[in-house]
Amino acid sequence: MLATKKNTKSMQKSSGTVLRIALAQMNSMVGDFDYNTNKIKSHLKQARKMGADVILFPELAITGYPPEDLLLKESFLKNSHKAMEKIIPHIRGLTAIVGFAEKHGKAIYNSAALLCDGKHVGTCRKMLLPNYGVFDEKRYFQEGDTPVRFALKGATLGITICEDIWEESGPGKTLCRKGGVDLLLNISSSPFHKGKDKARRKMIQQRARSYRSHIAYVNLVGGQDELVFDGQSLMVTPDGEIVTQGNSFAEELIFSDIAITPKPKKKPSINIKTYRAPKELSKQKKYPALPSHIYRKKTELEKIFSALVLGTRDYISKNGFSKVVLGLSGGIDSALTAAIAAQALGPENVVGVLMPSPYSSEGSVQDSLDLAKNINIETLTLPIEKAMKAYDHILAKPFKGTDSGLAEENLQARIRGNLLMALSNKMGWMVLATGNKSEFSVGYCTLYGDMAGGFAVIKDVPKVWVYKISRWLNDEKEIIPESIITKEPSAELRPDQRDTDSLPAYDLLDPVLL
Repeated sequence: MLATKKNTKSMQKSSGTVLRIALAQMNSMVGDFDYNTNKIKSHLKQARKMGADVILFPELAITGYPPEDLLLKESFLKNSHKAMEKIIPHIRGLTAIVGFAEKHGKAIYNSAALLCDGKHVGTCRKMLLPNYGVFDEKRYFQEGDTPVRFALKGATLGITICEDIWEESGPGKTLCRKGGVDLLLNISSSPFHKGKDKARRKMIQQRARSYRSHIAYVNLVGGQDELVFDGQSLMVTPDGEIVTQGNSFAEELIFSDIAITPKPKKKPSINIKTYRAPKELSKQKKYPALPSHIYRKKTELEKIFSALVLGTRDYISKNGFSKVVLGLSGGIDSALTAAIAAQALGPENVVGVLMPSPYSSEGSVQDSLDLAKNINIETLTLPIEKAMKAYDHILAKPFKGTDSGLAEENLQARIRGNLLMALSNKMGWMVLATGNKSEFSVGYCTLYGDMAGGFAVIKDVPKVWVYKISRWLNDEKEIIPESIITKEPSAELRPDQRDTDSLPAYDLLDPVLL
């Protein structure tokens, strides 16, 4: 539980209205309505115990985000409504803003339900739909056309959904400038990438100053397919001060007390939908004291590593797996992948497979064993020389008269891929691919070989950053053997092979790719 360090008692003595806001930074699961609603009910119970006036849940908290083509199923949309209805009786003595998928006529909306003291008072529909990068919302959703606000305890609160706040001239501005909103609420599912959290914080601070309004921002946390959501929910004052911030890459229920001096109210010059919370919610509460909490800021490398760990953990668990297997080559990519997997799942749930060939150096084999010892994972050793000779024999006739080259090299990678997939089929383990972004971007990988796997942990990490993260991991103690970090990169598919035989040096290649 995280709370602002502001003194609640002094706030209650101040003029205006005091509201206790709860931000439910939760990890939802796409399509699992029971799982999501049970989490929501648990947060509601705790928020009620702590005297919250309003609790915010992330965008599409009921369905999970992003639901993608599940939205095209009528049964999925009906279940979204049913799940939301099941939550309503649990909302007593407070107001909840809950993201759900709404079907209205033939249109589907990315919506937020305004639930007050056991009643569904109103609905806000997302007005700005992102359709760039990883977002494809216009494929599924209709845009909302009316900003929404509601009155509570003498204050006016506006509701926005994710992208609605990213555009400066969007519905947030309308609500605050023309609708007299004192506290702008934003429920989000904003995915993480390097530098995104800083940009997001800066944007919300700018909106608070520009709109002259408090902003309460809740963000989803967790991994979903290739996306990772970092949380870091915020409470920001009209002067842009961050008074509360949630942790990164962790679920939390965050509380913050804010003192609001309501703006002069006037009838808006444009259409704004207005709701009022029941009178029962207008009484000033005596809030239980909030514990102080200071979260530790993370470095950029720590945040990236945390994102990789969370993304791996959630991908494996949300797809029904508990154990993984990967090839250990003695190189830095498989070493970092193994370290991430051990951190995400526990070392007892990671199996590293050494598959040496005649071209594998003794150093690479020993490095793999040293790594496995450092991170305490099980290893198997399955030499591939006999399989290589079998393929040579089978292909001797069609390959007659040709020089040994790329085809023979790729066969080694495919033999290894076959062995890993056989272990997966037999044991029920998910195979982790170990390729990095630099290699995948230029095709320096083997189809059905090192590309084989259910999840590619570092597929979005450039090679230079693989080294940076590995060195960061070793700051306190050696996790990845130093010899792995310092050796020249090599696929070891032919004698004396080096990556630079086929590619520029990674410190030259990565800036071009990125």
